[in-house]
Amino acid sequence: MLGIILFGIVLAMLLVGFPVAFTLGGVSTLYGLATFGTHFFEFMPLRVWGVSTNILLIAVPLFVFMGVMLESSGLAEEMLETMALLFGRMRGGLAISVVVVGALLAASTGIVGATVVTMGLLSLPTMLKRGYSKPLATGTIAASGTLGQIIPPSIVLVLLGSVLNVPIGDLFLGALIPGLLLVVLYLIWINIRAWWRPDVAPPMPAEELAGFRGREMVIRVLRAFIAPLFLIMAVLGSIFAGIASPTEAAAVGAAGATLLTVIQGKFNYKTLHRVMTETTFLTCMVFTILVGAGTFGLAFRGLHGDTFLQELVSHAELGPIAFLTIFMIVIFIAGFFIDFIEITFIHVPIAAPIFMAMGVNMLWVGVLIALNLQTSFLTPPFGFSLFYLKGVAPANVKTTDVYKGIVPYVIIQLVALALVIAIPETVTCLPEYMVRNVPFSELRCWSN
Repeated sequence: MLGIILFGIVLAMLLVGFPVAFTLGGVSTLYGLATFGTHFFEFMPLRVWGVSTNILLIAVPLFVFMGVMLESSGLAEEMLETMALLFGRMRGGLAISVVVVGALLAASTGIVGATVVTMGLLSLPTMLKRGYSKPLATGTIAASGTLGQIIPPSIVLVLLGSVLNVPIGDLFLGALIPGLLLVVLYLIWINIRAWWRPDVAPPMPAEELAGFRGREMVIRVLRAFIAPLFLIMAVLGSIFAGIASPTEAAAVGAAGATLLTVIQGKFNYKTLHRVMTETTFLTCMVFTILVGAGTFGLAFRGLHGDTFLQELVSHAELGPIAFLTIFMIVIFIAGFFIDFIEITFIHVPIAAPIFMAMGVNMLWVGVLIALNLQTSFLTPPFGFSLFYLKGVAPANVKTTDVYKGIVPYVIIQLVALALVIAIPETVTCLPEYMVRNVPFSELRCWSN
């Protein structure tokens, strides 16, 4: 029970608003000192050293650098403008272009906040000017910008891989089909909405599209998409083909994003300084939380809190699916109030041993957690992506417009989560086939 009390104290302080990095480490250190005495300090340096020397986590600053640098290159703006013209003749064409570009940016950067803010600044004024309803425009942008949570290379998947002890390359492969499933469901919804209510998603005026045809159209599309697609193939392709580890691929991505910024003519000292400052800030935040989480884990497990929870689940006679359902509900609700990093390093390490004891496929669990966290990012009233978007939206866009617009996409994501729970092969078959070269006829993708 002492371990459970520690968890309750940490969670309460986080909800009150104390900084997560210092709350995790500080409370755990004081609690460990009070219960174990000075012996606690004999083990704590090992945890800190383990975090500092984890080669997988080197991918975190490299992917962050890649994402922030790519945001500075101006490629996102060019992709949005080109895609809007490409789909402009269709009803809902602007919304479709936002979803497609959101998926491409997710596969290029993996940073949710940057993607939502970038697309909000670039596409929301255009959509409103073209007569799109505010709920449809804001909901589409927020949902598309949050695809970076699940579509590789995702920072969430990198951190989950380190916590669950699952190869990051496998997680990237496993998340590919669920991520593409979400994109397809979004596009289906937009087409249904535009067909049902043409006035909320009108096509672009014909005079604006008159010059976008033939040779000029082909050249502009190639110019806008060859560079980001090359970067995606360099990063994800090298991982999936087994040429590079995730950490090595992240280094390739960081160098590639810098090269693209140079080609775009946006590279200068000011840009480099901003990118490196943001990368340093985000990396320090993540690693400080990691050290605090390691201290928390040491105190929690030293007090046998994990054993207590396992016995509690065992006595309750919960099966894998029942426990998974409860855990999904808990982290979904937790996502209303605290960031995905805190959930990854507080809730997930507590539940992971229980899933392992039940024999559940941890790759499947990891992708489900990432998908669930993405849903909580969008859910009113505390979804972080909604705050990001509202912060850059025009003054005439109300918070209620954002909340109304996101509801259909939250329902879509819950449907996708249910499908992935019901069909684990959507996660497990691709890693089995590509990494372990198991023939399709012999695939056994999940076992209890």
